[in-house]
Amino acid sequence: MIRILDNPILRNKLNRIRDRRTPAHELRQHVEDLTSMSLPLILDSVPTRSMQIETPMGEYVFEFVIEEDFVFVPILRAGLPMLNGALRVFQKASVGFLAIRRDEETLKSHVYYSRLPHLEGKHVVILDPMLATGGTLELALKIIMEKNPKKVYTFHLVASPEGVERFKYWEVSISTVSLDDGLNTKGYIVPGVGDMGDRLFSDCPPSTPLG
Repeated sequence: MIRILDNPILRNKLNRIRDRRTPAHELRQHVEDLTSMSLPLILDSVPTRSMQIETPMGEYVFEFVIEEDFVFVPILRAGLPMLNGALRVFQKASVGFLAIRRDEETLKSHVYYSRLPHLEGKHVVILDPMLATGGTLELALKIIMEKNPKKVYTFHLVASPEGVERFKYWEVSISTVSLDDGLNTKGYIVPGVGDMGDRLFSDCPPSTPLG
């Protein structure tokens, strides 16, 4: 299942991320903001419970999201600003980490760090800026699915048709702000956002190729 968050405000924020002139510190803030803005659209059907609270006008019963049922899993390192944005929405959620590196020659992905909390019966949200070839996401999903989560969501700023096609029959809810044109010969999304890991954590001048 692919869900495209077709919203002009989200696209405006994404296009600021696309701009290679955006410096790293602004880029991190845009990614964090875009994640916070997108999560309510992605998680529009989530577990809630009724709780009685006291308002300035008296005691009333309201619905609250069970934030403790959620686990955010950013793919390091590019997913870190997305985690900051997600935790602004659900402060009580748990966090796990997967560090996955893609070999630029073979385009195969390898896990070099994994630290996950208890996932059984949880709603897991994987945070990764790009769904390109799908190798990284497939590896992450295999690790997470083994731990019996209740439901798995993934959120990407941009995705390629090739990457989405890879998960056509998987039981996972994939959301993205933009389904881009496709992949180039190096496996980068076009028009895409370039190498987000490098762009987020080191200022690349406009003349520096981003792959």
